Amino acid sequence: MTKILIIDDEPGIRKTLASILEDEHYQVFTAEDALRGLDILAAESINLIFLDVLLPKMGGLEALEKIRGNWPKLEVVIISGHANVDMAVRAVKLGAFDFLEKPLSLDKVLTVCHNALTMQKLREENRDLKIGLLGNDEIIGTSAAIVQVRELIKQAAASDARILITGENGSGKELVARAIHRLSNRNDKPFVEVNCAAIPESLIESELFGHEKGAFTDAVSSHKGRFELAHTGTLFLDEIGDMSLAAQSKVLRVIQEQKLERVGGEKTIETDVRILAATNKDLEKECERGRFRQDLFFRLNVIPIFMPPLRERPEDILLLLYHFLNKLGAEKQEMEATARDILIAYEWPGNVRELKNLAERIMVMCDGEKIKADVLRDLLQKTPREPVPRKTEKFEEGPLQNQLSLDIFNLNYTEAKELFEKRYLEFQLAQNGGIISHTAEAIGIYPSNLHAKIRKYGLRTER
Repeated sequence: MTKILIIDDEPGIRKTLASILEDEHYQVFTAEDALRGLDILAAESINLIFLDVLLPKMGGLEALEKIRGNWPKLEVVIISGHANVDMAVRAVKLGAFDFLEKPLSLDKVLTVCHNALTMQKLREENRDLKIGLLGNDEIIGTSAAIVQVRELIKQAAASDARILITGENGSGKELVARAIHRLSNRNDKPFVEVNCAAIPESLIESELFGHEKGAFTDAVSSHKGRFELAHTGTLFLDEIGDMSLAAQSKVLRVIQEQKLERVGGEKTIETDVRILAATNKDLEKECERGRFRQDLFFRLNVIPIFMPPLRERPEDILLLLYHFLNKLGAEKQEMEATARDILIAYEWPGNVRELKNLAERIMVMCDGEKIKADVLRDLLQKTPREPVPRKTEKFEEGPLQNQLSLDIFNLNYTEAKELFEKRYLEFQLAQNGGIISHTAEAIGIYPSNLHAKIRKYGLRTER
C-alpha cells in the first residue's frame, strides 16, 4: 500500500488532509513537527510527503533539505498559508515536487498527489530499465549448459525459494540473479544488490540491517539497511562467501524470523524479501573449514544454479563476441578462420567479462573490416599455445594408478573429475621435475592456469 506522510502543526489540516487521502485508499501517517516526521521517515517506507513551511523546532524548508539529503527519491509537496514567489522558487530549487497554498483545494491535492506518485514510479521504472538493460536475452548462448541455466531460471523465478548461484568471477552470476527477479512476481518491486566482498567487516551489519542515529560515532542520522530497502522485492547477496561469521549469523536470523533490528535500535522491523546469493567459492568446503555456517548454507542452497565458465562452452564464444560488438555499435565484422581458432583455444580466465573487454579493444584497435589473427593475438596479450610433443614413455602401473582406479568409481562426477585432475597434475609435475613452466608447456595450458590448479589442490612444486 502507498504510504503518505503529512507534516503540519495544525491539527485541522492534518485531519482534513488525512481524511481526503485515506478515502483514496492510501495509508497515511501524520506528524506535528519536522523532527517527528523525520523519525517516521526513518521507520517507514514512505512514498510521498506533504510538508508545511512554518513549523515549530525546525522549519519546513530546512526539513526539506534533510529529506532530500537522506531520501533523495522521495517526492515532497510543500504546503503553506503564507506563500510567496520567493518561497516557492526556493522550495522548488531544494527539490520540492510542487507548492500548494492554504486553504487546500480537494481536487488540487488529489491531482498533485497522483502526479507526484506517477513521477516517482516513472523514475523507478527508468532506473530499473537502466539497471536491467542486460535482459533475459543477455544470457547468450546455445550450449547445453546455458540452455539448462535458462530453464532453471524460468522454473526458479516462479517461486519465492532462495537460490544460490555459483560460478567463477566474470561468468555472469549477476545476470542470472537479475533474470530471476525480472521473471518473478516481485519484478515491479526493488532489486537491491550487496557486494559482500566490497564492504568492510565493520560496516557490513549497518549496510545490511541499517542503524539508528547515534548508534556509533559517524551515525549522524538514521539509515535504512539493504533488507529494508528490498522489502517486498529481491535482495541479491553477491560474494556471500566473503561475509564474516558474525554477519552470517545475523543474516540467518533474519531469514528464519523475517524481522530485524537496526544497529543501535530496539524496534523490531518486519521484512519480506526474496534472497538470492552468489559466490565463486565452494561453500561446502568453506563449511568444512569453519569459514561458513552450514545452517546458513542449507538455507540459501534451496535451488542451486551453476553458471559454467566460458572455456566449458566454446560454442558460445563467437555468439557473445558479436553480441558485444553489436551493442557497442559495430557492424558485424568478418573474422579470419585462424582468429576464430585462437578465440576457441583461449582459456578465458576472466570469462565473459574478459570477452566483453576484448570486444571493446577490438572496437578501438581493429580498423579494417576483418578481425585478423595477428591483431587478435596482441589484443589477448597471450597466444594459445600449440600442444607440444608429449613424452612417449609408458605410464607404469603403480600405487598412484591403483589408488585412482580404486577411488574414482565410488565418487560423483564432479568429485571424480577433480580427483583425476589432481592425480594427473601430480604425475605431470613429477615428470617435469616440478617446474611449472615446463609442465604447463608439456600439457598445453598456460602457467597462470596451472598455478591456479596447483593452489586449488595444494600440490607441491619446484619453483
